[in-house]
Amino acid sequence: MKETSYVHGYSGREALRLNDQANTLDQIIHNDTLFAEGSLVLEAGCGVGALTKIMAAKNPGSGFISIDLSEDSLSEARNTIRSLGIKNVEFKQADIFNLPFQENSFDYVIVCFVFEHLDKPLPALKNLKRVLKTGGTMILIEGDHGSTFFYPDSIYAHAVIDCQIILQKQNGGNSNIGRELYPLLKSAGFSDISVTPRMVYVDAGKPELVEGFIKNTFTAMIEGIGDKATGLGLTDPLTFNRGIKDLYRTAEPDGIFCYTFFKGFAIKN
Repeated sequence: MKETSYVHGYSGREALRLNDQANTLDQIIHNDTLFAEGSLVLEAGCGVGALTKIMAAKNPGSGFISIDLSEDSLSEARNTIRSLGIKNVEFKQADIFNLPFQENSFDYVIVCFVFEHLDKPLPALKNLKRVLKTGGTMILIEGDHGSTFFYPDSIYAHAVIDCQIILQKQNGGNSNIGRELYPLLKSAGFSDISVTPRMVYVDAGKPELVEGFIKNTFTAMIEGIGDKATGLGLTDPLTFNRGIKDLYRTAEPDGIFCYTFFKGFAIKN
């Protein structure tokens, strides 16, 4: 069993967007991504290392093994970590469904923005649980496109977001998986489960989020699926372009944008 293909593709632009996203959301999502001194952490689905560089720098006393299926992404991640002089990360090419690690190997396992791309997240989670030590902590972070709202409201903007949700579903994933983290962790047999919403609220008083989240993260992601959405007949170019224009409109001085991520912590008994 393999992970589904990445719906956003592996372009240089997408790598830039992922890094913008991680940097912008650091204090909202990763302010408590902290590990005990001397811990060994598995980062499952590290991609281009956008989160890796943040976690490793925050936790210099911990060791990280960061895995991904894509060798191209791993190569970029290695270059990023090397350029920053970070020494506590080892990268491996590996499949979440076929992990090359023994049981009870890691003190923590963290999975960020990965399960949204999987057609069978529960077997993946159970496999990750296998390599987590008894008493170790599982950390899941996912978004939820159904949580999006904004002003001025726009049926066209909602339509292009729906295109992303449909494409993700057709690709075997789930863009609304954030709301499912608690039942997912419960079904996998974890205890002491705690899931919290991490809301990103943006208005003109938060210019760094206007640029970093509305424009460079969310709208850039939706804009990137235009060719696929129109090619599959989910929308037409005129409607899609109007939706993207209206998403950018929310970044104007009188606009607002709101999106919720979810972060779950749980313990392996």
